[in-house]
Amino acid sequence: MKNTSKTIVFFGTDEFSAIALRALIDSSYNIAAVVTKPDSKSGRGQQFEASAVKKLAIENNIDVWQPSKVSDIEENIKKLGPNTAGVLVSYGKIIPKSTIELFNPGIINVHPSLLPIYRGPSPIESAIENGDTQTGVSIMLLTPEMDAGPVYGHILHELSGNESRIGLRKNLAQAGATALLSMLPGILDESLKPTPQDEEVAVYCKLLRKNDAWLKPKEITAYAAERLVRAHLGFPKTKIDISGHPIIITKSHISKERKTPLDIQCQDNNYLSIDELIAPSGRVMMARDFLNGYT
Repeated sequence: MKNTSKTIVFFGTDEFSAIALRALIDSSYNIAAVVTKPDSKSGRGQQFEASAVKKLAIENNIDVWQPSKVSDIEENIKKLGPNTAGVLVSYGKIIPKSTIELFNPGIINVHPSLLPIYRGPSPIESAIENGDTQTGVSIMLLTPEMDAGPVYGHILHELSGNESRIGLRKNLAQAGATALLSMLPGILDESLKPTPQDEEVAVYCKLLRKNDAWLKPKEITAYAAERLVRAHLGFPKTKIDISGHPIIITKSHISKERKTPLDIQCQDNNYLSIDELIAPSGRVMMARDFLNGYT
């Protein structure tokens, strides 16, 4: 029997978060409010758009809080009473200690890596880029230090070596929601205790930016470049200039020889062979169509 007696405040923003929120709603947890980022401009028209989590909360008549500063909601949290727990999944903002301390037993965080490996903002991308054979999800107790809190448990996810960032995010989002529902009753009644992380083996990953998109084939092997294409699919993307045309690589493979201008020689003298791309026009096309139309 699930423990639904505690009130929950859910912190989240994107589709990854929304999967966990949907799982909590479907399991009848008492969600008093959802905290999400302020609406942001999106698309060519630059219209303000609500986050995936906000849309789901509105559909289910859950209060939505969108503070510019997280500390601005502390009075709201206090009004909910001492029997309130927090759940955070891909929120995108640092939570101050003063806010964390308002929750009992604290804020439970779903993090898509096997902590203490890949603390930080790009654990999914890092696992693909580094050619890892497995990754997973950690359920942890949030602390002010980045992803350093004690861990309640892990769920493993084996990697085939063909994953893209987009596909792996979806898989880990579902795995994270499953793990959260499995562990949350024990966390809330405090029968499940977290274990401190081993600081000596902690690994951090970086925040990805738009300028990380440009491929530098002379500096990396073809194998690393192929992993980068999959790791950065969607954002920050993988860009290169072909015959004066800037393109985004969406699918590729490794080749031992150069057959077309879309076979890019890399540091190890192997080639990154582009299979699919986004042309300067914004159109997604196969390599042969690009070669016919642009080169």
